[in-house]
Amino acid sequence: MDEPSKRSSVSRREFLKSGVVSASVASFGAINFLPRRVFGANDRVRVAICGLHGRGMEHIRAYSKIQNAEIATLCDIDENVLQQRLSDMEKMGLSKPATCIDVRELLEDKSIDAISIATPNSWHSLMAVWACQAGKDVYVEKPCSHNLWEGKQLVRAAQTYGRIVQHGTQSRSLPAVRDAVAKLRQGVVGDLYLSRGLCFKWRNTIGYAPVEPVPPGVHYNLWKGPAPNHAFTHNRFHYNWHWFWWYGNGDLGNQGVHQIDIARWGLGVGYPNKVSAIGGHFMFKDDQETPNTLNCAYEFDMPDGSRKMLEFEVRHWITNHEAGIGAESHPHAAAAHPKLGPSAGTDNTIGNIFYGSNGYLALPVGESGGFKTWLGADQEPGPEGHEPGVDVLHFSNFIDCVISRRKEDLHAPAEEAVASCALIHLANASYRLGRTIYFNPETQEVINDQEADVLLRDADRGYRSPFVLPEEV
Repeated sequence: MDEPSKRSSVSRREFLKSGVVSASVASFGAINFLPRRVFGANDRVRVAICGLHGRGMEHIRAYSKIQNAEIATLCDIDENVLQQRLSDMEKMGLSKPATCIDVRELLEDKSIDAISIATPNSWHSLMAVWACQAGKDVYVEKPCSHNLWEGKQLVRAAQTYGRIVQHGTQSRSLPAVRDAVAKLRQGVVGDLYLSRGLCFKWRNTIGYAPVEPVPPGVHYNLWKGPAPNHAFTHNRFHYNWHWFWWYGNGDLGNQGVHQIDIARWGLGVGYPNKVSAIGGHFMFKDDQETPNTLNCAYEFDMPDGSRKMLEFEVRHWITNHEAGIGAESHPHAAAAHPKLGPSAGTDNTIGNIFYGSNGYLALPVGESGGFKTWLGADQEPGPEGHEPGVDVLHFSNFIDCVISRRKEDLHAPAEEAVASCALIHLANASYRLGRTIYFNPETQEVINDQEADVLLRDADRGYRSPFVLPEEV
């Protein structure tokens, strides 16, 4: 057995003995299938938010608007960010929460009901599994896993410990998106055969960043977590970590995860049979490892013997709008404003198109972020929807399910999250290996491809002790 495999091969018992969680959490055991307390009508779910630099601030804003939620603790490895968020909350007129640096402190805090995770991707499943084992419900940002194997472990942990786990693909809670998917199910464009996801988002070069001392207040060992030891650079820290394989999944797993989730959901498919991706890091020369341009194709065998296809495309620079997506999304997108090149400003093209035997549907389209359809050979305008909703709806859905314990009411449960994230990991593996990957949807395993197996469980990177995702959950 090679060294990465040894690092990955840690049982739940070894995990509990390792000191990752205390004896109090270990003694909590595998029989915690019920919530720690029964919530009354006036009770509030006590939430700890982990990872505060970017998306974590949106978690703060969302939970602060939910009557049955209380932000009990903030957790971040950067003390500078932690203090800034305390200041932000004070300005918002919110009660001052407790703070901590290490998520493992939260696992031992019996007063915490749920952990909301907005850390780098490499921490997502590990932190979520630990939280499930400690009896906490989980809101985990997208993508819920850094590799395919982690996703399977997260699903098992949620099931084993009876936890409510919501994925941060918040589009699943937007009324216009839910209405669009319902219309597709009703056959608005006929028999669906193809869906497309578009991730055309302006991404400038990140340049080169030299090795330098770790900034004061940054607990860098905790930030690295499962990743191997390595020197600090600003390009491998706040936000730009997305473009490095040890922690991120490129824009396919950053912005693209939302659109790939909608593409799979709307098409009505699960796991693919075949995946192929080509692309590269074009135009810029910098520290980035992940591709900035990527074309992905997925094939799905359906129970009735038919096939469906999903296409996904990542672009980072010069592009155009398609099916009205992005063309009216921003105030500066007037008729006289250029639609191409850097002068288009922040006018991205982010969305989905669904094709059927009688037309196509696109979203989001227009100022409202709704959807439109075009039907028949003449592409006449068909049904449309214009209820965009707000981000807080997804967090509210999570809190409601924590209180009710009705997992079936979750808009983005772990099982759905893992299926969508599998498309990300499979495409990235295909791109990195330079070949098509064949996949068994029933076993959720690649077929006769050991190199792909290595990539799909980060075995080339391994898990650095004690930040090890347990084999048994």
